[in-house]
Amino acid sequence: MFEIVLLSVASLAAGALNAIAGGGSFLTFPALVYTGMAPIPANATSAVAVFPAYLSGTLGFIKELKSFGLKPLLMLTLLSILGGVLGAGLLLVTPSEVFSIIVPYLLLFATALFAFGDRLTLYIAQKGKEIKSNNPWLTLLTCTYGGYFNGGLGIVLLALFSLLGFRDLNLMNGLKNLLSFILSLASILTFALADMIDWQWAGVMMVSATIGGYLGALLARRLPKDWVRKFIILIGLVMSVAFFLN
Repeated sequence: MFEIVLLSVASLAAGALNAIAGGGSFLTFPALVYTGMAPIPANATSAVAVFPAYLSGTLGFIKELKSFGLKPLLMLTLLSILGGVLGAGLLLVTPSEVFSIIVPYLLLFATALFAFGDRLTLYIAQKGKEIKSNNPWLTLLTCTYGGYFNGGLGIVLLALFSLLGFRDLNLMNGLKNLLSFILSLASILTFALADMIDWQWAGVMMVSATIGGYLGALLARRLPKDWVRKFIILIGLVMSVAFFLN
């Protein structure tokens, strides 16, 4: 019963945080590890828990996505599928002991991205003419990271789109949600084939995260976003320290 309550509350809060500012994985992943689940299955199950919100976020920007163009959209889709599978495959061949060592660094990296993501995106946008690139390897690398570890994925994708020369924020958010949905689906299918997902907990958490996403959308209009961002950064730092100590 304690585990049910813990994971339900964590995924409820994660859904709300994702709807407001992002960072829900900072709650779902550590909560699963706390229950005794090994880090790699916990990462796979956490990816399932936060997965539904990406689809609803994509539908919210369907107008911008329709105007993007079919050919480049198909290219990004193929790269996100490939990256999701590669990232998940890389995770599956990573020894559990090694991943346990990497986890705190990944959490700290994701926290730093969340804390400085806006500045990073602005800097890349300002330097766009100097570092602009249409190299598909950048997209593939980013999607591979997302398939391997979901934390901070949204910020990494926004930075990528700025690097590629995108300037329409609504389009960037739409593409961010779409690629997150596609690569997460690809990675989840890979994890499922390897029997790395605890579907019992994943089902409970998906329901709670979906409810949390709806409540978060309501709270988003009332809560100062800066407060939420600082709270998420604090969570990320605390979780990073806890994993370093462990």
